[in-house]
Parts: sequence; structure tokens; C-alpha cells
Amino acid sequence: MSRLEYRLLDETKNFPLRYYYDDMDAIEIAIRFVCDYFVKDGITHEKTSCAAEPPTYKIYVQEAQQQDWLENSPPIKASNKLRVELRQYVENTAYFPLINTFEMTNNIEILLFLQSDYVYWLGQEWQKSSAEIDEDSKIYVYYAVPVSGGL
Repeated sequence: MSRLEYRLLDETKNFPLRYYYDDMDAIEIAIRFVCDYFVKDGITHEKTSCAAEPPTYKIYVQEAQQQDWLENSPPIKASNKLRVELRQYVENTAYFPLINTFEMTNNIEILLFLQSDYVYWLGQEWQKSSAEIDEDSKIYVYYAVPVSGGL
């Protein structure tokens, strides 16, 4: 088991520690490395880079410019299940329609899903825009745009 740290990208303050997780499994760290955004305590953080200093792994973040992304989206019910939402990314808006919620059986499935450049759902091809872990809502989000033509 390893330690994961989220650090603020601020060299003048020696990259202050924002959050840390001791004894985190390597697959969960890999999932978090794949995510472009991290939501915790109502703040959306944007990943700038990742670093490996075994047994410690670091994700450097800055506060995202747009903090109200899911403010106008349908509410999410907290769950202990492993879930990934497919949401349509719509540029210049704070509303990202929910397309589907996928329940996964393990972290490997989540990692494979979030690493995918494309997802196919009900005959429609979706191209990944970004991925997010939302600790407040206990969910992963795969933002994507529809590819014209579908399957």
C-alpha cells in the first residue's frame, strides 16, 4: 500500500499539501492519476501533473477556473457502489446532461473505462473530453461529446 498526496501547484509555498491518503491501493492511485479533475469539500481541482516518489505518489492541482460545473445538473445520490457517470460535455456551459450511470464491479473496470478515449452507449459513440473523481458525491464522471453518425 502506498501514500497518495494532493498538492497545490504553488512553488513559492513549496507545494502545500491539500489532502493525503495513507495505505491506498495502487489501482486506486492509477484511477486518480487518470482523472483530470478532483472534487472535494465543494472545490473542484484541476490536475496539472502527477509524480511518483515510491512509496508516495503525488497529484499536483490548482483550483479549476469553472467551479459550478454540476451546480445545475441533476442531483446525484450518494452510494457505496462503484459508479461512473457518462455526461455530455457542452462547451461554455455549466450544465452537463447525464447520459447514463454505469455500475462497476471493481476498480480495474473503472480504470479501463476512464482510460478509454471512446465509449459506446445505445448505438452512440462518445469521445472523452475529461474524467473526474467527485469525492463529495462518491462518483467518477466521464465527460464526453457525441461523435456524429454513431454506430
